[in-house]
This record gives sequence, C-alpha cells and structure tokens, in this order.
Amino acid sequence: MISSYINRRAVLRGAGTALSLPFLDIMHPVSASSKAAVAPARMAFVFFPNGAIMDRWKPTGDGAEFELGETLKPLESHKNDLLIMTGLTQHHARANGDGGGDHARNASAFLTGAQPRKTSGADIEVGVSADQAAARLIGAQTRLPSLELGIERGRNAGNCDSGYSCAYSTNISWKSPNTPTAKEINPRLAFERIFGSREAAATQERRQRFRKSILDFVSEDARRLQGKLGGTDRHKLDEYFTSVREVEQRIDRAGHLRPDDIPEVDLPAGVPTDLSEHLRLMYDIMLLSFQTDSTRIVSFMVGDAGCNRTYREVDVKGGHHQLSHHRNDEEKMDQIARIDKFLAEQFADFLTRMKSVREGDSNLLNNSMILYGSAISDANRHDHHDLPIVVAGRGGGKVSTGRVVRHPGETPLNNLLLAMAHGVGADLDELGDSTEPLNLS
Repeated sequence: MISSYINRRAVLRGAGTALSLPFLDIMHPVSASSKAAVAPARMAFVFFPNGAIMDRWKPTGDGAEFELGETLKPLESHKNDLLIMTGLTQHHARANGDGGGDHARNASAFLTGAQPRKTSGADIEVGVSADQAAARLIGAQTRLPSLELGIERGRNAGNCDSGYSCAYSTNISWKSPNTPTAKEINPRLAFERIFGSREAAATQERRQRFRKSILDFVSEDARRLQGKLGGTDRHKLDEYFTSVREVEQRIDRAGHLRPDDIPEVDLPAGVPTDLSEHLRLMYDIMLLSFQTDSTRIVSFMVGDAGCNRTYREVDVKGGHHQLSHHRNDEEKMDQIARIDKFLAEQFADFLTRMKSVREGDSNLLNNSMILYGSAISDANRHDHHDLPIVVAGRGGGKVSTGRVVRHPGETPLNNLLLAMAHGVGADLDELGDSTEPLNLS
C-alpha cells in the first residue's frame, strides 16, 4: 500500500515568499517493503589555482592501503569517503604551440578539455564545460540548471596572462565555446538566487527593513507541513531550518564588514573580507543548493587562475602566484604547502557538514560527487599531467571510495568528468578530449 506523500518540488509559501524544502522521505511514494525514498545524485567541481607542492599532496600506497600526504591530512576523518586518482592529464592546458599562459589555460581547460584560442580580445573560444554539458541534459529537473560560485570576481575582458583574455583565467564554467557562465562571489546574492527568485520586490524590501528571516514568512505553512511528517522528516526539517537561518545571519553579519585591512581593494557590498568566512559561506550555499535539490550541478572557484592573494590565515605574506614559481626554494615551497593545506582544511570542513545532513539511510555526501582539484600540478614547472585530483562522496553508490587509483600517464581528466556526468544521469557521449568514461566503481 502506498503512503501519502508530497511533491519533491514542494515549497513553503508565505507573504510572497517561497522556500524550497530539503529532500524528505515523504517526497516520494514509499511502499511498505521499501525503506526510504531514493535521493538524487549531485556533482560539484571545486577548482583551486596555482597547482600544489605535489610530493606533499600525493598519497602513499595503493588501493585501500594508503596514507594521505601531508597536504590532505585535514581530510583524514573522511579517508573512506575519498577516491584519490593519479596519472590524470589535461592536455589542452598545455601550450601546444601557443607559448606562455599556463594559468589561463589551467582554468579554461579544467572542465572543458579544449584548447583555448589565444586572444585578449572578444573572440574568445574554448569549449563547453562538463557542468554546463550536463546541465543541458538534466538541468530541467531542478529549479536552477546549475550554480556557479567563486571567491574573486575577476574580469572577462583584457589581457590577464601572456596574451590570454581574462575570461579564461576567471571562469571554469562555459555555457558555449564563446560564453563563460558568470560566477557569483557575493554570498547574499548567491543565497537569494536559490531562495529569493520568487520573492516580489516589495517583500524583499520589507524583509530587509524589518530584518526578518525567510523562515518567519513561511512559518504557518511550515506548521501545517509538520503535521504530515514522520519523526525522521520532522528532525530533518528542523535541522534544515536551523541551517538556513544560520547562513542568513552570517551573511547579514558578513555584509557589514569593511575591507579596512586590505588597502586599495574595492569589494562589493556583502562580500566578507575574512577569507575563511567567505569560503565557508560559499560552501554552505553549495550544501543548501544540494540539500533543497535546487540544483544538482555546482562549480566553485576558490581562486581565479594565477591568483596572487596573500594568506594571512597561515602567515603567508607573499602572493600565491609569485610563490608558486618557487624554483625549489624550500622556504617558498613551505609557504605554498601551508596554503595548500589551508584550502584542504576548508574543503574538509565542508565535507563534514555535508556528511551531517541525513537523507534516508544515507547522507548528503554519500549522494554527491565532489571533485577537488586543478589542471596544474607543479606550478613551478607548469605541469599539466599527474594532476592533484580528489573525488569525495559516493554519488549515490556509483563511486567506490576509500582508495587510491593510479591511472596510466596521459589519461584524460575528461574521462573522469564524463563518468561523473553519467553518474548524475547526464549521458554524454563525449566531452572535450575524452576517450571513454573512467570506471569509478
């Protein structure tokens, strides 16, 4: 016998506001013999710039018998949730006759597997990225086909790297070969893109004036829904409401910060000056977008290609890009390794939060595939082979984790991207320079 249920696209409404719900067991018909509704698979691509100190990144051992390298030690508690791969290459991030510009090619080829046209003008061309190719096929299943996030705004015009347009350095998501998909760096705007698109302008103004939460407007609808839910779903909804309110409050606090300690940097209103908080907010927005099934595809740049940010958080006062050309200077390599580890720590915290979100008998991390990596390995030599690549999460059972897989040299990174797209139901025949999807199980 089929139990009563509510539609997966159901929202809470009130005063012109609509709030998406997290994935609940009640959202699908559940027979007496089944345990819980099946959550969808999601995928995300997290890009970091300037490569890594690879001998501190790489794991030792093979298969399930491995130890994390020093850089990835912050991920130790998630070791069984990781698939670490070596031997992957992004061939079209190489010069291939085009001379300098490895950082621009690093970002633009990362998810496309295509050679960017070397130009600083308007005639940019590279390829369609994995996230957007997948969004074309499955994006209609969610309110947002995809979500693009970042930390640095960057530019889409001008020369940013040895004759390459800034568009190449600033974007990893490409809707068409000539059109990058602009990323959002302002946490408030990213949040409102997910939850505020149905709000009337007057309601938004009223909510800001009285500093009311979205949840305050939908409380009556929420109380009616609570009466329909079982204990597990009620607990899940309470946790979700708490996380939405916390993110709203933190965005509001962060929006009042001023970049007093960063001279000559004009940050948009609402963008935190504290990097750790900015990263956490954007990761949390990614989590909420997955939790509410607002989208199943996200890309996130934790820095633009060639980013020269300083990292006071780990006492690195030199610019990231400048330090990456370390010429084997031990002091500079130590500073780069501290940056690498700091970024891994932020990623590890995100995975912890993903894992805490229950979905039936599983959790949000288990139902996701999160690629963390770059299309440069050793930035000092501008290598684009044996890339630093980690996939976290099991993709709803499609990825066998807790192991290291060493692929033959020159295996296209796009073979992994193709397999991930298949894992979320986007059955692409090919992607960039892919030859076949990798076997992730």
